[in-house]
Amino acid sequence: VQLQASGGGLVQAGGSLRLSCTTSGRIFSNYDMGWFRQASGKEREFVGVRWRGGSTLYADSVKGRFTISRDNAKNTVYLQMNSLKPEDTAVYYCAAGQVVGKNERGYAYWGQGTLVTVSS
Repeated sequence: VQLQASGGGLVQAGGSLRLSCTTSGRIFSNYDMGWFRQASGKEREFVGVRWRGGSTLYADSVKGRFTISRDNAKNTVYLQMNSLKPEDTAVYYCAAGQVVGKNERGYAYWGQGTLVTVSS
């Protein structure tokens, strides 16, 4: 397994969760890291990306509520999710690629997904 995502769970609306994505040092050092999500019955959608240089880009739906950070010592990327809404309920995936943005086709490696459920 190249990417290991964890941290999902059940949370009430307005609450917070932090997802983690751990990978090898080789991937962490050479790839940009993104997050996507897929709600039941819907297509997978872009959540955000953090490029190796430190820049980030977020979907409008999560901007101001979600933050992507990296811990270089742990080869881990985090997705901090605050002010969660029921519509944030989805399986969340981390992904890694070298030429990436909002389009998932640029990502070469994918984690297995972790379920986030936000109750109203």
